[in-house]
Formats: sequence, structure tokens, C-alpha cells
Amino acid sequence: MKTQQAIKVFSVVCLAAGMLIFMGANPSAECECPLSSSIKVKVEQTFQRLLADEDTDGDAKITIDDRQTGTSAKGDKKFTLESPDGKCAVVNDTCQLSLLLQELALARENGARELEVTPAMMAERPADRISRLIRERYWDALTRRIDAEHLSAMLTDEKQVSVDGYRHLYVPGDDLAAFAYFEKAGSLHPEWKLKVGLLPENITPEYVRGLDGRHGILSLRLIDDNGAIKGVPFVVPGGRFNEMYGWDSYFESLGLIADGRPELARAMVDNFVYQIEHYEKILNANRSYYLTRSQPPFLTSMALAVYNSGSKDAAQKEWLAGVFRAAIKEYRQVWTGPERLTGTGLSRYFDSGRGPCPEVEPRHYDSMIRPYADAVGLSPAEWLAQYEAGKIASPEMDKFFIHDRAVRESGHDTTWRFDNRTADFVSVDLNSLLYKHETDIADTIQNELGGSLRMPDGAVETPKPWRDRASRRKAVMNKLMWSQEQGMFFDYDFINRKRSGYVSATTFYPLWAGIATRQQAAALVKNALPLLEMPGGVAATAEKSRGPVTEARPQRQWDYPYGWAPHQMLIWEGLSNYGYGQDARRLAYKWLYMITRNAADYNGVIPEKYDVAAMTHQVFAGYGNVGTQFSYITKEGFGWMNASFQVGLKLLTPEMRDKLNGLAKPEQVFAKSRP
Repeated sequence: MKTQQAIKVFSVVCLAAGMLIFMGANPSAECECPLSSSIKVKVEQTFQRLLADEDTDGDAKITIDDRQTGTSAKGDKKFTLESPDGKCAVVNDTCQLSLLLQELALARENGARELEVTPAMMAERPADRISRLIRERYWDALTRRIDAEHLSAMLTDEKQVSVDGYRHLYVPGDDLAAFAYFEKAGSLHPEWKLKVGLLPENITPEYVRGLDGRHGILSLRLIDDNGAIKGVPFVVPGGRFNEMYGWDSYFESLGLIADGRPELARAMVDNFVYQIEHYEKILNANRSYYLTRSQPPFLTSMALAVYNSGSKDAAQKEWLAGVFRAAIKEYRQVWTGPERLTGTGLSRYFDSGRGPCPEVEPRHYDSMIRPYADAVGLSPAEWLAQYEAGKIASPEMDKFFIHDRAVRESGHDTTWRFDNRTADFVSVDLNSLLYKHETDIADTIQNELGGSLRMPDGAVETPKPWRDRASRRKAVMNKLMWSQEQGMFFDYDFINRKRSGYVSATTFYPLWAGIATRQQAAALVKNALPLLEMPGGVAATAEKSRGPVTEARPQRQWDYPYGWAPHQMLIWEGLSNYGYGQDARRLAYKWLYMITRNAADYNGVIPEKYDVAAMTHQVFAGYGNVGTQFSYITKEGFGWMNASFQVGLKLLTPEMRDKLNGLAKPEQVFAKSRP
């Protein structure tokens, strides 16, 4: 009886509210009906009214920070929807209000005058919504091609500005067909102000330095599609990173495969093969200032992920063979070439370029330059300008820039892990990746390619030499990098002949690569995980290793307390490989909870990185946090963050996924959640 009475009272309230609207009263003050059925609203009017009422800090988003001012500060976190025919309904809380703003923004972009707001639209569970947007929208928004149809989007990138007023595109010297194609495209579009450059056969550091002020995009693979020339597609990280990045692409490919898009992941592999064939290496990214630098090598893992997602027919095997020929070429020319192979038998990161990196933002080097600038009475910017002009000599800064370039090849730019001496270390991560290359090549030749692989020069590759290489690398890594006392792998300083002692998430790479013994895996879980596991996942390094943050030793983005998607994904897989699936699921849940909680509280934000100690996307080290600057709705998320969400969801049990959608905290899901 009480329930029936309540329903009657509630119905009367809703009817009265509707009458008030019809009679011209202010429904925002009177309507108390929650959204229980569809209601059509005027898009522009509702959009503007919602912003005026709820975006109290004026950042073009509706977030929990809006509670601090205006009506939200009084706890009045609700908004009344009004239809032209006099209906009304109330939408409550930050998550639903930001979701409403996103849907209105999309309708507005599509030119719709009205939007039908449904209970299902407002009730979409947060983790399910993130996953759906990644699958249905974000991957497509991050996809690029370099061809006549799509080139204008690349050329308007902020990094394409040059001193001569032109936008530059560079083509490999041995791809004359591509050069002619882009020359013609540029002539047909004078508004592009495009200059197409043909790279020399021998690309030297001096040549690349000589491009300063005229740097540009590098062409990738073109294909003939029934007479139409098209660029092979690729996924970019997002935001200011509007090109194809090296190791980002591997993790993005895992997300694409998880979402049923293996053809796009395969296209990225094809672009990497093109880079090896024409630029001699997989580049940090396809910009001309990256021609002297590679990125962490994941090609064999990426190719096998694509191959294992398909039919494995004869055509696929031939494709795989071509990729592995390229991987072997890069392995020999780059990773075991004279610049990167050390006397230890292990490899290091390196960049053959010289001087400051052109891609860094202004004042990035100030903390390092200041002591030298102060000594001669100059500002850091003035000192750097004179240094680059050859008017100031500094052997110390010459060395610094060699190491600074090397840390950028590592992908971990920047960190105190190498103490500004990256090129003096053989690192756990790089040599784990190369071990994985060696075992992948051996296993693939034996199991998929009939026992041998003929190279372009006629040489034949067989499994045994590759197994021997892997065995030697593993032995040296155990000798130089494994600390029995501390139960962890550490980078090795081959100049000073000692292990670094700096605790990094990369200590888990040997689990992912299959190097570690069962005993070593147990030791890592016991010793390293407690130092690195945070409320939001795994930190890039341990807090004690990073040390205090000072003006002379500022916070760096690949150190504690920040966490990154590639580390999470590799650690989840590594732990699962060794039977620590529950630990992997706990870490995955923490990471996904942090992403979902931040998205729910901050208008759907999916950024580049997080502070995993504080579980927030509000990170300001390095280049800030790409993916946080948007109005009304994020359009693309961030490449490897999108991938980590989709891959992580597949690790969770259905019950865990339900709890994630309910925003249950990790300690509510795992009885012994660390820490």
C-alpha cells in the first residue's frame, strides 16, 4: 500500500511539473521527475543552458571540480531537461551531467536540432561506455594515411611550421614513384605550400642536423588499390603526437586486435616494414628529425599478434616471412650494429644525431643548461642559441645531448633511471626485447615457415643460430643484471662495470620475454612488486630510487609517481605467463578503476599517463598530459591508453567487470589488495 501511495504521489508531482511547464513556469525550479522515459530536447538551447548552469569553472567540461562554485557548491547537482511539448525530467550527478554534455556536443556537431535523451543513454555503465567509445569512435579518430586525399590533415599539424614558410614532406631516395606521386599532389594543391624532398641514399647525422628549420613528415607505404594510389593506414597516439610512433604502435595493435580490427594492426606492421626497407630502421616516429633514432623493438611480437589472430593460410605465412626478413635486417643493422652493440655482448639505446633534440618544447633543457649559462652571464635560451651556432663549446653538454637522445630512443623520455648517462647502460628492457626477437625468429622459422627462411641476398636462416643467440643473451643478462640479494633485474652500467640499483617497472620485462626462471619470477613478485604497486597500478619506478625532487633534479615523467600503459600491459602478460594470474588481474583492475573513475569524474577524459599514487590524470611533468585538453567531449582518447583499457577488460572476470562498472574500489574487490 505504501508503495502504491508513493507512486501516486510521485505521478502527481510529475504531472504538476508538466502543467507548470505548459503554463510557462520555470521547470528547473519545480521538476522533480527522474528520467524514466525518452524526452526530446532542443540541442543548442539545452547545450548552452547546461554549460551555464553546471560548468561553473568555465573549462568546457562538467567535472567534480564544478562543485566548488555556483549552484553545485550548494549540493544542487542536478539539471532539468525540458522538451518543446512541456515534458520535463531531472538528470543528476556529475557523471550523468557530463555524459549529457557529450551527447549534446555530438548532436551539435552533426547539425541536429533536437536530441532524444533516453534512460538507456543516461544509464550506460562507465566502463562499458569507455570501451564502446574506444571501439566505435576513438580508433577511427586516431587513424591517419599519408596520401593526396589525407595529406592536408598531416600538413596542418603544428609541428609542420618551418622557417621558409613551406611545409615539408620527405620521401626515401629509392622510392621515386612515391616522390613523383607527392610532387604531383603538391602541384595540384598550391594552398598546401608543400615542398617534397628526396632523401639522400646515405642519411648522415650532419644531413639531418642540416634540416633544422625545414623538418617535415616522412612518407610511408603507398599501395595501388584498383588504380587508385592510397596510403597504408596507421594509428597515431593522439593530440600533439600526430604521426606513427614506434613502440606505441605495438600496444595500439593489441587494442585493435582485441576490438576485432586486425587488418589495421597489420597495416601498421606493413608501414614498419617499409621503414626498415627505406629508412634502415623503425623510427621513433615518421618525422625527419627522427631519422637518426629508433624505438624499443617490438616488430616480431606485433607481427605474431596479427598472424595469430587470423587464418594462418599460405598468404599469411608469406606475409609473416616478409616481416621477419625485415626484422632480421633491422636486428643486424641497428640493434647489433656498431653503435648499439657493446663489449658485454648486450645492446644499448643510442641515437647517432648530435646536439639538442629538435622536437622538445622551449625551455625543456633549462635545468641542465642553467649552470653553464650562469657562468657566462646568459639566460639558458641565449646560451643554447650560441651553443647551436657554434659560438660556445661545451664537451659536457655534447655528452649530455648524446645521452638525452639515447633516452628518447628508449621511449622512457625522460627519467633519472640512467642519471643522464643512458648510452652508458645496457638496459633490462632493450635486451629483454631482443631476446624475444631472437626466440620469436627461431620459433617462427621452425613452426610456421617450414624450418628455414631465405633472405633477399640468398642466405638461409635456420632456428639454431637464433636459439644460440638467445641463450647467450640470457646468460649475460643473468650474470650482469640479476641481483640475487635484491631479487630483481637491474640495468647494467658497462662503463663503470656495475648494476644500477635503480628499481624500475622494466625489471618485469624478463617475465614478459620468458627469460626469468620460476625462482626469479617468485623473487620479483616478492621484492619488486611491493615497491612499484600503487593504488592505481604499477609506477614507472620506485619512489626511493627516484629520490627527492628539487630544482636541480626536477620531476621526470617516466619516474614515480607516474604510471604508463605499456608497463601495465607487459607486466600483466608477464605475470600471467608465470602463473600469477590473480596478481595480474588485481593490477589490471586497479589500472582500469583509475581510468574509469577519472573518466566518470572528468567528462570522459582518457589521457596519456596517470599519477598512480594519487590515482589522478592531473600530471604536469614532461609535456603535460596529452588527451586532457578538449572541449565538451574527448574525440580520440590516447592510443596506448585506449589499448590498455580494452586488453585489461579481457583479463577481468565477468564479476570483476560488473564491479568496475559499479566503480567498486580495488580493496572492495580484492581482499588483500596492495598497498
